[in-house]
Amino acid sequence: MKKEILAGISILYVEDENDVREFTSKLLSSLVKKVYTAENGLVGLETFIANKDDIDLIVTDINMPKLDGLDMCIKIKEHNEHIPIVVTSAHNDPDFLKRAIDVGVSAYAMKPIDLYQLVDSIIKAVEPLVLKRELEELNISLETRVDQEIKKIKSILDAQDNIVMVINKEKITNVNKKFYEFFEVESLEEFFEENKIFYDCFQDQYGFITKEILIAQDSWINYIKDLQEIDRVVKIRNKFNVERIFAINVDNYENKLDYYVLSLTDITELKEKSNLLEYQASHDSLTGLYNRNKFKDLFGKELRRGIRYDNQLSLILFDIDDFKKVNDNCGHQVGDEVLVEISKRVLSGVREHDTVVRWGGEEFIILLPETNIDGAVMVAEKIRLLISEIPISSENLNITASFGISKMNEDDTKDSFILRADKALYKAKDNGKNQVVTI
Repeated sequence: MKKEILAGISILYVEDENDVREFTSKLLSSLVKKVYTAENGLVGLETFIANKDDIDLIVTDINMPKLDGLDMCIKIKEHNEHIPIVVTSAHNDPDFLKRAIDVGVSAYAMKPIDLYQLVDSIIKAVEPLVLKRELEELNISLETRVDQEIKKIKSILDAQDNIVMVINKEKITNVNKKFYEFFEVESLEEFFEENKIFYDCFQDQYGFITKEILIAQDSWINYIKDLQEIDRVVKIRNKFNVERIFAINVDNYENKLDYYVLSLTDITELKEKSNLLEYQASHDSLTGLYNRNKFKDLFGKELRRGIRYDNQLSLILFDIDDFKKVNDNCGHQVGDEVLVEISKRVLSGVREHDTVVRWGGEEFIILLPETNIDGAVMVAEKIRLLISEIPISSENLNITASFGISKMNEDDTKDSFILRADKALYKAKDNGKNQVVTI
């Protein structure tokens, strides 16, 4: 759909910066039927409640006084759970993206606002709403007139950027061009040669709606429709193994309980960006190991679990011996090669549920759940030999490391637990390096 679809909609635009609000609202007013403006989330909520029958879409900033944009949207969705939302924000952290998905944000435009991107985001967000209205305005009696109106429906469906299907009693009766393009088929008959039922193409992966879940339902359509918006997410693979992530929206035709419009919005990039930012926030960029921030979270959970269930918990703190000489004599690039290779060797020497962390510089921590001090010594000795027995990096350097080990005591805190391992490490250094010491 082009910009023409905007002419019939009204927008609530919430922005606390006066200059931005005035300029952007003036532009939007030239494209849409009406723009309601508000300077913060509280006023925005009040404006929506007073005009909810007229407002079709929310465009809002996030950080605002009195009530932020996402909290405002949560309250607005109590009045209209299907209202499309576009957020404008400079945020790019994983917590923001997760929260935006939870709230049910349809699209977002990064600040400073690119007006072309904003308009494009608004169009994509409002398309399902306009589709539903146009189909309802056609006043088609699907039971008797589907064949007669097929060309009208097809022209509307093909105008959508989303994959759209018309479904009668859980049987797909019509689809749009995007459906054929994604699944790379020429007809519905060809699609169903590969899939007995539509959800056969859903991938079986944790966190997504799967075939196994839907096959057990009395009505797979109603099951999806009744889910929270955040849970209506699927991963679909076409016949050429192209995988994409989609958010599903299901709408009934008015007074037609057996007829539905099902649309799939591609959110792969949003989901991947969220996952990437979450990974970057929790992992060391050089070695790929967990970083100190992630360790604090994991360590706290393991410490509480160990105390609660009386499980043994041990910790290894180790440090590369004379690492400064490597950087001084060979350069930091070789030093990075050493850190990366040692990380790989450590990971090969621990169990899947052990936690390996780059603690900082050339220091590493290994957290060993359900492991006593003797077991920890065995792991440390194994890693010590993995490091020392084979030369490392393009310079074939003979590298060693020193290890300090502690086990959890009943009265331990995070700090006291790590402090004992640190003391053991210093003792290993004082005793000549390349050895394991316990306290």
